[in-house]
Amino acid sequence: MVRVRFAPSPTGLLHVGALRTALYNDLFARHHNGKTILRIEDTDRTRFVEGAEQDFIDMCEWAGIKFDEGPTIGGEYGPYRQSERTDLYRQHAELLIERETAYYAFDTAEEIDAMRTRQKAAGIAPKYDRSSMRNQFTLGAEETARLLAEGAEHTVRLFVPLVGETRTTDMVRGESVFANRLIDDQILLKSDGFPTYHLANIVDDHHMNITHVIRGEEWLPSLPKHIIMYEAFGWDPPQFAHLPLILNKDRKKFSKRDGDVSVVDFIEKGYMPEALVNFCALLGWNPSADREIYTYEEMTEAFEIAKVNKSGAIFDYEKLDWMNGMYLRSVPVERIVVDLLPMLKERGQEPSEAYAAAVVTLVRERINFTHEIPDFADYLFGEITEVDEAYREKHWKGETPERVAELAVRLDDLAPVDWTDARIEEVVRGYAEELGVGAGKLIHPIRLTTTGKKVGAGMFETMTVLGQQKTVARMKSFGESQ
Repeated sequence: MVRVRFAPSPTGLLHVGALRTALYNDLFARHHNGKTILRIEDTDRTRFVEGAEQDFIDMCEWAGIKFDEGPTIGGEYGPYRQSERTDLYRQHAELLIERETAYYAFDTAEEIDAMRTRQKAAGIAPKYDRSSMRNQFTLGAEETARLLAEGAEHTVRLFVPLVGETRTTDMVRGESVFANRLIDDQILLKSDGFPTYHLANIVDDHHMNITHVIRGEEWLPSLPKHIIMYEAFGWDPPQFAHLPLILNKDRKKFSKRDGDVSVVDFIEKGYMPEALVNFCALLGWNPSADREIYTYEEMTEAFEIAKVNKSGAIFDYEKLDWMNGMYLRSVPVERIVVDLLPMLKERGQEPSEAYAAAVVTLVRERINFTHEIPDFADYLFGEITEVDEAYREKHWKGETPERVAELAVRLDDLAPVDWTDARIEEVVRGYAEELGVGAGKLIHPIRLTTTGKKVGAGMFETMTVLGQQKTVARMKSFGESQ
C-alpha cells in the first residue's frame, strides 16, 4: 500500500509552499488508494512556535486535506510527534555507531567555527574535517570512552566513505551521482540529545512504512546523505520526489518579502479554500493544457508525479484572484451570504438573507471576493453616498432630466407583480422607441440616478433587486437635486 507523510516543523504558520507539499502527498496517496500520515517534526526546540502544530492541522482541514494517521487521529504508531520519540532515535544512533557507520564527535561550536574559517581561507568548501577535529577517530577508543563516561558534550555524526559515489533516483528529476568525498559527515544526534532532521526523518519513514517521500526541492542536497543512511541501516529506501520551488514574479524564491505567504493570511484576505487549493496544485503540475479549474476529486483522479515539472513555478496573484472569482461564481449563493452578512452588519446594515442572496446573485459575476460586495453594491444596501461626476456630466444633459422624469412615472404605474426584469426592459425600450433614440440614452441615466456609478450589474436586473419603490424614488429625487 502507498503510504506518504506530510512532516512539517512547528516553526511558524503553514506556508503556501508547505500546503502544496501536503496537497501533493494527499493527491498521490488518494490516487493510489493509499494513506496520508501527518507527522510533526519538532526536534528543533530552539525554533518551536507555540500553536504552530494546531495551525497546520486547522489549515489542512480548511483546505480539505484529510490525514489517515497523525497526532490528533491516533493510528498504529501514534502519536506522531518526533519530540516524543527521542529514545527511538538514540537507539538507532547507537546502532549506527556499533556498525561503525556513525561516530562520536566532541568538537565545540568554537572549534567548528575555526575549522570553517580555515577552510574558507584555503578556498575549500565547508565540510566536517574528520581527520583533524576531535572525534573518536582522532582521540582514540580510550579517550572517547573516558569523555563519554564523564558526560562530555558530544554529537553523533554519519560516517561517509571518502571514496566511491552515491547514486540517487528522484521521481521528478531522474538519476544523479554524487562523489562521496563531497558529502558531509552530517550530525545525526545533537549535543542536547535530540536528533537532527536527517536521523529522525529516516528512522520514522522506515518504521512508519513510508513508501514515497514527496517534499520540497530544498531537501534535494540531502538526498545522497539519506541514501547513505538507508544503506548503513540496511533498509530499502522509499521512492523520492522533490517538488520545484515556488517563485515570485522576479523568478526568485517566494518568501515573506513578497507579502502574504502563510495560509491564514490568504484566508483573512478572503480566498476560498477551493481556489487556493486548485491554484497551489497547479504550481508545478497541470494534468491538461485546456483547463485550469479542477475539483479535489478531479485532481485526485488525474494526479501523477511524472507530470510534475522540474522548473520553478511562478506565484501569480492575478491568476489566483481570477480563480477565486471563478469559484465564487460556482458555489451555492447561501455559502456566500453566510460570509457576507457579518461584513454588512459591521457597516450597520442588516438586510434579510433573501435580499442578500438576491444581491449576491446579481453581482458575483463582476467580483472576485465576497468582501468586495459591500462596496461594489453599496447602493443596494444603503442610499447613494456619491456620484461619479464624469459619468453624470456625460449622461445628464439636454432632455435627459425630462425623459427620466417621464420614465419614472411609467415605471411607477407598473403593478407590483409586473416588477420583473422583462417587464422593466419592455417599458424602457418602448419609451426609447417612442423618442426615436437608442435604449442606451435611457439606460445610462437610469444607472446614474439609481446607483451613482458607471459600472454595475445588468441595469434591469439591478432595478428588480433594488425594488420598484426605491428605483422610482431615486429617479425622481436625482432630477430634483440637480
